[in-house]
Amino acid sequence: MQRNLTLTIDEDILRAARKAALDRNTSVNRLVRDYLARLAAETDGRKTAWASLEKLFRTTPVDVGPITWTREDLHER
Repeated sequence: MQRNLTLTIDEDILRAARKAALDRNTSVNRLVRDYLARLAAETDGRKTAWASLEKLFRTTPVDVGPITWTREDLHER
């Protein structure tokens, strides 16, 4: 189901958006809809990637060996 959305936007920004839409042979409505769809997909993709990374951290054994350095060694110039 599609829903209507009302935006309040600065006149100069709307004018520039209309020009951009015209250059792309589309509408401002389509530009906003496509942008929001990409934003939602990007957010979902990041959540999925983060969950996969967390699972990897929990399930992968790592042996870095003994620590043979000090904090001072790392920051020595």
